[in-house]
Formats: sequence, structure tokens, C-alpha cells
Amino acid sequence: DVPCLSSQLESSKFNTSKNSLFIKSWEIQGFCLKDIEAINFFRQLPLGFSGNHENYLGEDLKFWSHIYRWSLDLLARGKFLPGLTYLKKKTPQSQWCLILDSTIDQTRLSKFSNLMPAGCLAYVKGLESEVDIKTNFLESQQLILDFLKNIIDIYIRSFSQSSSFLNQDLLVQRWLKSLTEVNPSFTASTNDIKRLENALYNWSLSIQEYLVNSTNITLIINQFRVCFYLEPPSSKAINSADTYWNLKYYLQALDDRKVLVDAQTIWEHPFEQLLWGERTIEKPQETLLKGLGLASRLYSPIAESLKESQPLCCKLNSIQVYDFIKSSATILEDNGLGVILPSSLAREKEEKRLGISIEAEVKSKKEERLSLQSLLNYQLKLVIGKQIISQKEFKKLLDQKSPLVEINGEWITLQPSDIQAAKIVLNNSYSPLKLSVEDALRLSIGDSKMIAKLPVINFKPSGVLQELINNFTNHQLIEIINNPPEFKGELRPYQKRGVSWLAFLEQWGLGACLADDMGLGKTPQLLAFLLHLKAQEMLRKPVLLVCPTSVLNNWEREVQKFSPTLSTLIHHGENRMKGKSFAKIVKNKHLVFTSYPLVYRDTETLEKIEWKGLVLDEAQNIKNPQAKQSQAVRRLKTEFRVALTGTPVENRLSELWSILDFLNPGFLGNQQFFQRRFAEPIEKYGDRESIQILRSLVRPFILRRLKSDQDIIQDFPKKQEMNVFCGLSPEQGRLYQKLVDNSLHELEDKTGIQRQGIIFSLLIKLKQICNHPAQFLKEKELIISERSGKLMRLEAMLEELIEEDNHVLIFTQFSEWGKLLQPYLQKRFSQDVFFLYGATRREKRQEMIDRFQNDPNGPAIFI
Repeated sequence: DVPCLSSQLESSKFNTSKNSLFIKSWEIQGFCLKDIEAINFFRQLPLGFSGNHENYLGEDLKFWSHIYRWSLDLLARGKFLPGLTYLKKKTPQSQWCLILDSTIDQTRLSKFSNLMPAGCLAYVKGLESEVDIKTNFLESQQLILDFLKNIIDIYIRSFSQSSSFLNQDLLVQRWLKSLTEVNPSFTASTNDIKRLENALYNWSLSIQEYLVNSTNITLIINQFRVCFYLEPPSSKAINSADTYWNLKYYLQALDDRKVLVDAQTIWEHPFEQLLWGERTIEKPQETLLKGLGLASRLYSPIAESLKESQPLCCKLNSIQVYDFIKSSATILEDNGLGVILPSSLAREKEEKRLGISIEAEVKSKKEERLSLQSLLNYQLKLVIGKQIISQKEFKKLLDQKSPLVEINGEWITLQPSDIQAAKIVLNNSYSPLKLSVEDALRLSIGDSKMIAKLPVINFKPSGVLQELINNFTNHQLIEIINNPPEFKGELRPYQKRGVSWLAFLEQWGLGACLADDMGLGKTPQLLAFLLHLKAQEMLRKPVLLVCPTSVLNNWEREVQKFSPTLSTLIHHGENRMKGKSFAKIVKNKHLVFTSYPLVYRDTETLEKIEWKGLVLDEAQNIKNPQAKQSQAVRRLKTEFRVALTGTPVENRLSELWSILDFLNPGFLGNQQFFQRRFAEPIEKYGDRESIQILRSLVRPFILRRLKSDQDIIQDFPKKQEMNVFCGLSPEQGRLYQKLVDNSLHELEDKTGIQRQGIIFSLLIKLKQICNHPAQFLKEKELIISERSGKLMRLEAMLEELIEEDNHVLIFTQFSEWGKLLQPYLQKRFSQDVFFLYGATRREKRQEMIDRFQNDPNGPAIFI
């Protein structure tokens, strides 16, 4: 009953002719998943399909994964009932039946039936000839219902526990018990089975047409249901004392909500069948009365109208209408009845309510430096939608004395709390608010905010504030800075935009994260930005640049290459200056370099300097906000901050928070707030609204361009990348399998951090085995390469590259493997091999890099 899962069918196998689509007989391999296998399979499929996942999951498999998630939703909402059916040998069998009585589920069924990929219908047992897909398309609904029914039945039986039942009827006890067993058959006499069948039928009579079981696996496609249309009063009657709304009765087609037949027409045609267009309505009056009877039990005002012989509608006052819209309409829809509301009150639309419109400009003196904390001059106005409401107009709305009011032909609901808040705004009796540029930025990018206890619906900035927000939301509007004076070289167009963006944020004292892809020139962009400040006579204080120890010398070389007029100082080594001597010497420097470890060790010296700016290279080094070096850089006083990184997020969103909180402290809230508001909803549940809001909040402060961007790749050659897969040697295979078996046995009784530690250790050891058994076995030297398929492949590649006079970089995670590999390759290729790792001294690092890059007779291999 669970459909076979196959690879995606090739489009070339389909033949379209004469507007008809046929499936040709074509044998493919597949798996038939039964019972709990199907559930376990779908439970392991990813919820979102992106990246490489799109390539290996066929459209049919994606479709069934959505149907599986629908089955979980039905289970969560209790849309199932116990029932009874028969096996082929007429053996009674208990079953769990599916209920599709809600508007939501009926709509889903219709949509999924239309969207089913043709591949899902390809498997037909015994198929020997071409089958018209149009004929099979009618079976898609049955296939979906069959899938849902079986998944729900399997789920309940597999995950429920049998318990003792107090019912004194032994037949009922056996039937109830069988509902919790994988084998659902039970024995009983014919009379007992008939008695049980009748009891179950009478019990579920009111929802029989929505019940899906083994004997009723289809729902009537053109079936009609009762629908309620809420008609507002005319404009003339709105302010009268007896203003009533009409809740009109209709029959509505399940598959097309626009097909409506009013109650008046149904009562005028007392026939068993009513022709309506190309449709036939079976027993229309009986269907209408049955639906109204169900609705009267769910919404009491309907019951009064049923005293009439031919009910057409019921009248509702404004309080009843408010209750209907807020709660009763949902209850009716969840029980398979249709509801049509005025367009402005429809629940799929965003509810219009009273709100605030703010007009604001920056409140500052000309000589004052602007920042996120700069205060605003503002004016609050009451609005509904985009319409400003005056005090006189608001009084007219209150005079209606109704929770529902009409404005410009649209109906909105007034909440009591909003009315009281609106009175305060109109009377200017609220407490003065301190709105800042930070608040303006949040409001302009759509971050929801309440002011004077009302939502901010509209925000209008003016003056320099408007210029700031326009530039924030569109980087292209920033005035472009061409090559600054004293810059050696020519900036590419995208690099000029980067320099201009840095200069723009610096004007406002805002932190910037330049996150361009590696190789796009973050270094020259930063140096050009500093030269721009120098040309504007704004670099009278030194800038501190913090970077990994391994690139200190590289930064000094880059300064000499692009901006030799910038005076520099490297604060590193045992003889580095501290205290007053350091403060004295940096006064005459434009740029001071130091490393992350020294920021923490020399915090006392560094924090006494008034820095113009603070730049973090490889800013992911502060991704852990609790680390000592992360806390140390936050303590330094500076006018602006810049982070350079190609990976602002490596593993978790908390890393993004750490970098942004360094750049603009408090903008994303504290760490606990960020975790609760963004990290958990996004990482655990994929909340798209939170993703969109976070993206809008951080976009102004992060500039990221990729090599693949169309306006960038034109000047770059394509990167040649090739993955080579290496087999394991027999020795590697034995060590690998033994380690896996032992680790799995060790994991059996471990939980929590112990289990995670064993898994992490296992991964590290497996990598060592894949490199070479000698590394895993802690041997002191490499003798032969045949023990490792990976080393054999490396030797072959190096032979080709060295023969063609190429230079080679070899990367490894393990310093101990580099120590084994270096002497082996030196002996194998009869030349020096460089090896750089954590313990290599700074002077030695630069010497190796210089020889590798510039010495034609230097080593060709660098580990």
C-alpha cells in the first residue's frame, strides 16, 4: 500500500502528442518500503531541500515527503478514528481510519492531487502497455488517501502501547486491543461482527462522508458543502441603532470555492439532483440541512434560523460578528464547512488595526558626530493602514460603538486596548520617548516595534536620516570613492564600492564587516580606506589591526605594496614595547599590527591608547564571545571598528552575533535575547520570518561579494578544482573496520557528552588511518607508500607537477602527519620541503614564504 520510491523519471521517456501524455513501459530499480520501514525512511529525509540535496532527490520522493509531513499534522490534530474492515479471506481486522473533515485538509488534498508528479503514477503492477496519464490522474487522489491512511495506521500501532480495557464486552475488548497491535486481526462470530459494525457506523454517522478507510478510499471530487457568507450592513445603516450583519447560507463546491449556490435557489428546486453549470449537486436540500444542523451545534446563532422551514440566513449584531470572525469561523472551517468573510477581514490577509505613523529627523548639532545613539526629533500620528486619522474622525469611529468599523469601504476590528492607546496619542498625554538612529534603522527595515502601546505602521525619515537609511538599504546609492591619493595600484570597480562603503559607515561611527570571498582583495580595500581618511586629515590617531600571528609580516608587506606612505609598527615579540614607551612611539604611527593572543596579554597597555579605529583580520577568531581575546578587543576605545572575514558564520548564528556585537554593541540585543529571538527559531525550526528580519538587520553592516558574482567574475580565470577518491590499502581497511566496530560497541551504553566525545575521537582516528597507518599507530617515520592509497596518489600527483616545474601547496589538519610527511617527501624527491605549522617562529614563516614565492631554485613543495 505504500508506493514504491524510485529515481526521478527522465523526461525523454514521455511522449506528448495530440495534447495527451503517455507513460511508456520502462523497467527501473526501486525499493518497496513496508510498515515501519516507510516511516523510518521519511523521518530521516531533510525538511528543506537546498544545495546538493536538490540533485539526488527526485520530484516523486520530494512529493511523498510532503505527504508524510501532512500525515504527522493529521496525527497531531487527532484526525483519525478506530474502525473495522475485512481482509481478502473475509477475516475481520481492526483499522485506524482517516478523517478529512476540515477545509484545510480538503484544500490540501485537492492541491496535492493536482501537483502529483507523473513518476508517482508510473508503478502499475502488471503494466504491459502505454497508459494515458489523464486516466491515471484520477487515481492520484486515491493514492494520496491510501498513503495517508496506511501511514497513520502504522504510526498509531507502532508507537502506542497495549493496555487493559475496562469494557465488560469481550468482543469490544479484543477489538480495542487489536488496535494497538501490529497484527490487527481477531476472531469473532458473524453476529458479533455485525453488532460491532453497526455500533461503529452509528457512532461515526455524522462524519461518514469525510471518513477514509479500506472500503471508502475516495472522496467525491465534485462534492458540495455548506458555506456561510458574512455580508456587512449597508453604509446607510452603519450608524443606526439596529445595525445587523447577515450570515447567508450557500452550498459551495469543494474543488472550487468560487462555485456557490445560494439557499434561495436550493429551496426553489426541490429535486434529488440540481444541475448547476456543468456540475450535478446530489440531494441539495438534504446536504444544506445536514450542514446547517452541524453548524448550529458549533455556532448557536444559526440554530434560531433553523426554526424557519426554508432558512436563508441569520442576523448578527456587531458583538456576535466579532466573535464569529475571531473564533467561530475557524471552528466551522475545521469541521468541513466553508466560510467567506469580507475581503478586508479575511484571515489570510494581514489584519488592519490602529497604529502609529512616525515622522522623524536627526536631533543634533552640526559639529556633533552622528551615531546609532543619536537622538531624533519626531511626531506621532494615528493611522489605520495608510490613512491618517484625525481626532474628529476617531471620535466618529467611537460613536459607532462597535468593535467593527468601516473606513473607506474597508472593515477593521477595533481592540479595546488600541482604543485607549489611541486616545493617549491624540491627546499627546504619553510619556516622552527617546527615539534614536538605531530605532529608526530598525523601523525602516521592518523590525516590528510598539510605541505608545500601538504598532508602528509607517515610518517617514527626513534630512540626513533619510540619506542614511537610503544608503543602508541600497549600497549602490553611496558616493563612489576612486583611487585615494597615495594608493599604489588600481582598484577594481567592486573594490571602489567597498572602500566607499567603509567610508560611509565611518562617518556615522558604525562598525563594518567586510566579508568578501577570499581572493577578492579585502586588504587593498582596507588600506585604500585608511589612505582616504589620511587625505581627509582624519587619521591623526593610530589604527590598531589585530590578526593571526602567521600573517603579521604579510600585512606589513601589503602596506609597502599598496600604501607605503602609511607608517606602521608591529607590536610582537619578546622585546615589544609596553606602557608609556609604547604610547609614545604609536603617536607617530598610522597603523599598528598585533596578534590575537597579545591583545589579551597586553590589554592594559593597549586600552590606554586613544585609537582612531580597530580592525580585526580573520574576525572569526572572536566567534566565541566568552574567549579572553574576544573580551579583550571589546574593551579597547575606538572611533570606528572593522571586521575582515570570509566566513562571518562558520557553524552557528551565535558567531554572527559575536562579530556584529563587537562592531555595533547592543544592536542585536544581548546574547541570550539573540539566542531566543533568532538562533533557536532559525536553527531549530527554519523560521523564515526570523531569517528575513535578521537578514534585514545585519545587511547594512555586512558587505559580502563572491567570486561567482556576475559583476566580479569577468576579471578572474575559472578555478580548476578536482576531487580524487583514493581507495584504502588492505592494512588501512582492517584498521578502519576494527576501529569502527570497537567504537560502536563502546557507544552502546554511553550518552550525552561521553557519547559525543567518543564520536569526535572516532572521526579524528579515522582521518589518521586514511592518511597512513603509521600516523594512527604513532610510528616515528614513513618507509613505504604502499601502506596508504592516499600517499600513493599524492606521490603520483607530485611527480607530474614537479616534472612540469609547478609549485605545490599541501594542506593537512595534523602537525604530526606533516612531521612524518616532510622527511619522506624530501627523500623521495631529493629536494627540500617546507613545513609550516603552529610552532613555526614568525621569522622562519616569512623566510619560507619568501623563498617559496620568489626563489626560482627554492623548494617546490610546501606543507
